[in-house]
Amino acid sequence: MPKLYIGNKNYSSWSMRPWVLMKQAGIGFEEVMVPFDSFDADSHFKKTIEAINPAGRVPVLVDGETVIYDTLAICEYLAESHPDKTLWPRDKPRRAHARSVCAEMHAGFGALRSHCGMNIEADLREQGRIILRDQPQVRADLARIVQMWSGLLQAHGGPMLFGEFSIADAYFSPVGVRIKTFGLPVPREISTYIERVQALPGVKAWIDEALLEKRFVVMDEPYRAER
Repeated sequence: MPKLYIGNKNYSSWSMRPWVLMKQAGIGFEEVMVPFDSFDADSHFKKTIEAINPAGRVPVLVDGETVIYDTLAICEYLAESHPDKTLWPRDKPRRAHARSVCAEMHAGFGALRSHCGMNIEADLREQGRIILRDQPQVRADLARIVQMWSGLLQAHGGPMLFGEFSIADAYFSPVGVRIKTFGLPVPREISTYIERVQALPGVKAWIDEALLEKRFVVMDEPYRAER
């Protein structure tokens, strides 16, 4: 059975994506949690992960002798390994579009990710109002998310971005978490989509387990001195 190495569920958005995908698709795996302590070279986290992935980051999927250490690469590997699961849309143009929006997430939205870090258990709505007031690039990232999701939901009729659940929904699931944590204003159709995604068994399981962690990692808490 493959092993998926992840960081804290409360904070690790990149770990969330393949974990949610595998859970929701019914792909068996062994979870190996490597909690964040620091990213210093001598930290427990770095020493543990670098022994598996020289890049020193999570997630990492280990399937026999194969080691995949990039989130999008993991998703592609899973899609190739489990063609029966339809992790990408079956239709070629839709599949190409789904890959495009996932790649956009992979490479972009830096302001949103930087200023609105994933923190499932926190209520940072007041901080969200200040961020939106002071950070025009966060406003631009949020507007692009709304534009993208609205267009996809309208084009494919929902309930997910490309009709049925796919890698795209798993890939954007941490964005929905950020929007809720920071109280970022979005149209009703977008908030409804976020609720639908978070009600999926695979996504709900991640969120529920994140809320049970009770690990306060200072380096991931720019807006709180303590819980």
